[in-house]
Amino acid sequence: MNIYQIHSIGKLIEGNSYVGRGLVIGRSADGKKACTAYFIMGRSANSRNRIFVKKNDVLYTEPFDASKVVDPSLIIYAALRRNGNRLIVTNGDQTDTIDIFLNEGGSFASALETRSFEPDKPNYTPRISGMLTFADGGFTYEMSILKSADAEGTACNRQHFSYAALPGLGHFLHTYVCDGNPIPSFQGEPERVAIPDDIDAFTDELWNALDADNKISLYVRYTNLEDGSEEDRLINKNK
Repeated sequence: MNIYQIHSIGKLIEGNSYVGRGLVIGRSADGKKACTAYFIMGRSANSRNRIFVKKNDVLYTEPFDASKVVDPSLIIYAALRRNGNRLIVTNGDQTDTIDIFLNEGGSFASALETRSFEPDKPNYTPRISGMLTFADGGFTYEMSILKSADAEGTACNRQHFSYAALPGLGHFLHTYVCDGNPIPSFQGEPERVAIPDDIDAFTDELWNALDADNKISLYVRYTNLEDGSEEDRLINKNK
């Protein structure tokens, strides 16, 4: 077993009907760009009734048809926002918790110590989060998963990962292993995936690999490390 193997994200996902929500952070093969990606999937009508909307450089989930929203509490949130030289991306309202803590001198990890997995018994969906910190023409990144310690949701296990940004390498963290009832939470460390130089190649590979029935939206951003310029792609299944 090669623990340093870098996988194609398409091959990791292909054939898996439900990996839930997922985020990817990494560095392009040429070393010149930072990659950030976030996608959502859904099985219920309430979960599927969503789109991504970008407003003032913040990425939000919003209802596609507001009249059909049943419970907005866990499906409507700011998924990506900037805080100074940092970029936060998460699968829930912990985006705002991290932002507040940073503004008060706290850290990514200390913010998430105050949060737990989602209260959606019996799945207890993990909260997954990531943050890029840009400095000196490069960046480092952190990732976190908060998940139930047992089937009853009696306690929360918090795992934190900190990475150097190496060319061609990204890390992929998603909420579920696969479909199920209850749905099994992600296990182990974030998966090592290849980050190509071309944003369209990466976007297409990821979107096309996600299950056609359950995928909802995808957002990908490449940040140029030399001048800070950004290029992004946003795909909504609901149009």
